This record gives sequence, structure tokens and C-alpha cells, in this order.
Amino acid sequence: MLFSSMTFVFMFLPIVSVVYLLARKDLQNYILLVASIIFYAWGEPRYLAIMILTILVNYVGANYISRSKDIFHRKLLLTATILVNLSFLFYFKYFNFVMENINQALKVNIDFIDVVMPIGISFYTFQALSYVIDVYRGEVKAQKDIYKLSLYITIFPQLVAGPIVKYHDVDEQISDRKVSFDKVAYGVKRFIVGLAKKMLIANTLGAVADKIFSQPVEQFDCLTAWIGAIAYSLQLYYDFSGYSDMAIGLGAIFGFKFLENFNYPYISKSITEFWRRWHISLSTWFKEYLYIPLGGNRVSKKRNLFNLLVVFLATGIWHGASWNFVFWGLWHGAFIIFEKITGWHKKVGGFKISFAQHIYTIFAFVIGWVMFRAENMSYAFEYMKNMFGLVKEHKIVYELPYYIDNLETIAFVVAIICAMPVFNKIFEIKYEHKVWRSVVNVWLIVLFLVSASSIAASTYNPFIYFRF
Repeated sequence: MLFSSMTFVFMFLPIVSVVYLLARKDLQNYILLVASIIFYAWGEPRYLAIMILTILVNYVGANYISRSKDIFHRKLLLTATILVNLSFLFYFKYFNFVMENINQALKVNIDFIDVVMPIGISFYTFQALSYVIDVYRGEVKAQKDIYKLSLYITIFPQLVAGPIVKYHDVDEQISDRKVSFDKVAYGVKRFIVGLAKKMLIANTLGAVADKIFSQPVEQFDCLTAWIGAIAYSLQLYYDFSGYSDMAIGLGAIFGFKFLENFNYPYISKSITEFWRRWHISLSTWFKEYLYIPLGGNRVSKKRNLFNLLVVFLATGIWHGASWNFVFWGLWHGAFIIFEKITGWHKKVGGFKISFAQHIYTIFAFVIGWVMFRAENMSYAFEYMKNMFGLVKEHKIVYELPYYIDNLETIAFVVAIICAMPVFNKIFEIKYEHKVWRSVVNVWLIVLFLVSASSIAASTYNPFIYFRF
């Protein structure tokens, strides 16, 4: 079930919200758990068993870890639990990729069953790993109530596309949280903003990117190539940050406080800063559970650079079973290492230096998104050659107006403006400023009505991160 669907917005969410808010406090977790199971099973009921198995494995593993006093035994239990989690993820997400590459490398034709990946497995697997590792480290106690652990892993606002909620961030909230009018009001507003980002900007610019990336490279010129790359960069940001806004808003409605997942990443002046602002829940997850255990920056400089490369290789692989994502992860890792060695991300100066840093960062992440979007690396390389005028012969089929019309141009401009912290204080207007609050509330109502109309009329409504 998509957040941006008529079923969710006008049936599922109102029913669940009303039942939840009217229920006794001791029943609210159970209501939310049942709602989350229905939400996930709505589209793929056959994969519900994998999620239930994940819950059982981590419930049993964490409780055995907490009871054991022997350090070797605890490590053994942790390793076994992690391996079981990763084996589920590997089979459903990477098995096809590995077998295809074995066939290609060895020039054989091994028959294998084509495995379909369950939606959200990357996200809920990392949440499960967060729980069992937190228990091992002694940061939290093992959850004795399997229903509460089930709620943590299955809670529908962030189940299928994040943000990745680490267990130690919500442990206390699962057991005790308060729902207030202010939280619900904030949650509704945040949800509307996310829905508008998704429906009005991401989908509009996604249509531009899809038209361009679906063409052979020689059939469009350098300018069109750049427009396609930037359109996709903006689509991806508004698609995923919009989903995160909706998830955070929904969490607030049910009394949860989820951490922010985006902080205007496109204003960054280095790739290091970019990753402090982009998909924050994933980057902090890798920092806490991979980078620091590898030694972080408490090791030699060479080892530290190696650790960074491993983290960004893992980041690329986490996003998908394709060489595109491997290269994309290494691409970002290379820039992080370059900045670490040169201190580029620490340089300060006047407008010229600041502007140069910003342009450098835009080039780096936009070109990276081409790898992310392309069907394969061969197409990605050709596309990048076209961006820099290195394609010698063009056979232009469609002129630029075919790819981007007036409405899409307006969406482009709005997307660029809103990618900067122009309206970042929209939810912090004090009650005393009644006029401004009224203006914002009216604007949000208009956004919701337009977004709802777009949902009803649109046949194009993908969520990019569902496939990760």
C-alpha cells in the first residue's frame, strides 16, 4: 500500500487513526501492530512469513544474548543472529545478481529460481540488526514482550522505505508515549508536506527524467542530458524526503518521535557534508554499526581510509543488487577519501571558495545519480559522456519541448527553490502569530486538495526507494 494512494489517504489512515486515538492506552500498541501487519500484507501477503521469521529470530537471539554471562558465548549468539538476518537479505535481494554474475564469469548456464525481493526488507532487516546489536552492547535491555518487538520491526509509517529507526532511539517510546493535539496537528501538517513533495514535484520531474533516460544516448544532446540528470536528482530527493516527511508525520500522529532523515542535502559544500544531510538514518546506522566497530578514525590514516571505503561500498550494495550501485558507492567513497586527505571539506573562505565548493559538490552527486538511475553501467558511462559533449554523432529524434513542458519547468524552478532552507521554519510559527499560522494552514489545505486530486488523476505514482 502506498502512502500516496486513495486507499491509504482516505480509508486506511483515517480508520486506523480514529480507532487508535479513541482506544485505551494499553490497547494502542496492539492496534498499531495489527494495522502494520495489514498494511504490509495488503500488497505482498506471501512475504509476511519472512518478516515474522525475522521477528522470531531476533527475539530469541537477543534474549539468549542478554541471559548469557560468557563473552565468547554472547559473541557467538550475536554472530549467528546477524548471519541469519543477513542470509534472508542476501537470498531475497542479492541471490539473482550473484547467480547471473557467476554464469557470466564462468560462461555457464546454471538454472536458478528467479527470487522476488519483498518490499522493505532492507529497512526492517537493518532495524532488526540495530535491536540485537544494541542488546549485545548493553545499551538497551532485551525486549521480553514479543508484541512490542514486533511493533518496532513492523510499524507501518517507516516499514517499507524508512527512515531506519534504531532501537535505542525508540525503546522507551514503544513502552510509553503520549499523544497530544499538538503532536497530531504537527503530524498531519508534516504528512501533507510530504505528500505534496511526492505528488506535485517528484512525480512531475520523474516524468521528465523517465522520458530522457528511456532514450538511446545519441538521440538527445548535452543540454537534454543535463536536464535529465538534474530532474532525476530532484525527483529522488523529493520522492524520498517526501516519504520521510510522511513517515515522521504519521509517527507523530501515533505519539512517536522519529529522527529527521534529510536536512537540505543539496546545499552541501562537500560530499562529506552531503552525507551528514542525506538519508541521515542510513549514514548514522553505518557509522554506529559498521564504521566505529571497524575502528572508525581511531586507527592509522590508511586504515581509516580503508574503513571509509568499506562503509561506502556497503552503502552502495545496500541500495541494490547491481553493479551500478557498487560503482555509485565507490564513487562517493572516493570523494570522501579525497576530502579526508586534502581537507577540502574543512576549507573556509569568501564567496568564491564557498561557490566553488558548492559547484564541485553538485557535479559530484548529480553524476553519481546518473549511475544510480541508469539501467546498467554501460548506459551510465555513455550518458555521462553525452553530458560533457563527448558523444560525437547525434541523431536527435525529439527536441527539448518534448521532454519538458511549461508545467514541468515550473516544477523544476519550485524544486530548486524548495531544496534550499527557505521554508524550513514553517512548522515553528508561534501561536501569537495568528495571521501567519492561518496563512500556512490555508496553504496546507490547498496543497492537500491539489495532491489528492493528483492522486485521483495520476497513473504515474512510483516510490523509488521501494525497490531498495
